[in-house]
Amino acid sequence: MSLRFSPLLPQHQDLLWNFLHIALWDPSPAGLRPLETLQLPPVRIYAENWGRDSDLGVIAILEGEADPIGACWMRLVPDGMGLAFIDEQTPQLGIALLPAYQHKGYGKSMMLAALDVARQHGIKQVSLTVHPQNPAAGMYASCGFVQTGVRNSYLLMQVTL
Repeated sequence: MSLRFSPLLPQHQDLLWNFLHIALWDPSPAGLRPLETLQLPPVRIYAENWGRDSDLGVIAILEGEADPIGACWMRLVPDGMGLAFIDEQTPQLGIALLPAYQHKGYGKSMMLAALDVARQHGIKQVSLTVHPQNPAAGMYASCGFVQTGVRNSYLLMQVTL
């Protein structure tokens, strides 16, 4: 099945909230965090009022599916906010796929497409944090991310574009 990518736009705000919820990964046997978690200031900074000039991202659409199966997004977060904060010029990345589409290679394709968008917009580097038990950490490394530290027990990773 072919996967295509479209820009993550302001009209995708509800989708973005859903994908942010999925992105808040905890090791098994934990399930998804309560929806109220999305309203916490350190969480909502990644999705609220999507569509600022510096917001970049893609949604993944699988041939034959009506709705996007995933999103990868980047946002500049000011004032040292965000677990992956490096500096005011380095966007923090979030990525999520609907559970039925995880572990099939779609995440890597989607992340590489999003990083290409960032590169085209002159972004020099991107950061993220990932739980050390999250198997996606290996995929992030295969996309060029390198661990540069630990923040609140999460791996801090960066990629130079």
